[in-house]
Order: sequence, then C-alpha cells, then structure tokens
Amino acid sequence: MTRILLGGLLGGVAMWIVGFIFWGTPLSMLATSNAGDSASVAIQAVLAQHLGPNGSGAYPIPWPGTPLGTQAYGEGPIAMVLFNTNGFALPDTAALVGGLVLGILCAGLLAFALARLTIGMSFAQRLTAVGLFAIAFTAYSQLGQPVFNHAPWGYFIYSWISEVAGWLAAGAVIAWMLPKPAAPQT
Repeated sequence: MTRILLGGLLGGVAMWIVGFIFWGTPLSMLATSNAGDSASVAIQAVLAQHLGPNGSGAYPIPWPGTPLGTQAYGEGPIAMVLFNTNGFALPDTAALVGGLVLGILCAGLLAFALARLTIGMSFAQRLTAVGLFAIAFTAYSQLGQPVFNHAPWGYFIYSWISEVAGWLAAGAVIAWMLPKPAAPQT
C-alpha cells in the first residue's frame, strides 16, 4: 500500500511538472493566437461591458438558443468565451497549488487502478496500458472539442499532447513504484 500511495504522490508531481512545462512556460504560446494589444484591450472592454453584469461563465457568442442567435451562429463568426470577471496574476500561485493537488489526486487514482489491474505485469506492460488509456480518454475529451464544437484544432491538439505527456509521466513513475512481478519459478 505504501508503494501505491508514494507512486500516486510522485506520479502527481511528475504530471504537474509536465503540465507546468506545457502551460506555465512560453511554450504555451504555441497553443494560442495573439490578437495584438489594441484589439485585446478593446475586446476586454466590450467583454466587461456586456458580460460583466452576467458574471463568470462559458458564453457561446452568438447565443444559439433563439431564432436570431441560431441564424447569426450559422453565419459566423462565432466564439466560446470563457469569461472570468476577476483578473489574476500570471503565473497564478493558487492555480499552481490547485493543479498540484489535482495531479496528485488523479495520479493516486491511477496508482490504485494500476495496482489492481496490472498485477504481474512488467514496467513496460504497465506503461503501455497507461499510454493506451491516456490516448483514448484524452483524445475523446480534447480532440472531441474541434470535432463536436468546431473549436480550433491547434489549441486542442496541443492540449491533447500535453495531457498524454502528463499521464505518461505519472504512469511511468507509478509503474516503476508498484511491486515488480515475481520472477518465474525454475
């Protein structure tokens, strides 16, 4: 049990480090587009004016729930605005701590699952299982966004790669920490 808990803890730290590399460094700029300072400030003012009174939320623009909105949605342009009424510093220390806790919890669940499902498997077999599950689950959740919601492919491919890399890092640590299979009897 100690190896499982330690594997989950260290796996979560590994996942967090990979996430930080992808999203907490200038590497993250590969995933986003830059509207420029003047356009960004102008859009920020419009968002504050029109969405600020409604509060934080995910806003499809235009709203497709009315006849006019449905027509405008079909004509484009469209956006999904993830709106937060509050500003925060970059990097946000609270998000870093919260991300570490989330990584440890998720890797802990992975450690318990691997301990139960991969008894007798080698490190390579365990890591292969992690990789296949990571690719399957994250492909549906991340690559599903451009498929189902016509979201930008580049951002979600980058996000997908970052998630697979994080799960593989956590899985490698956990697979290494779990008890080794018994040597064959001769």
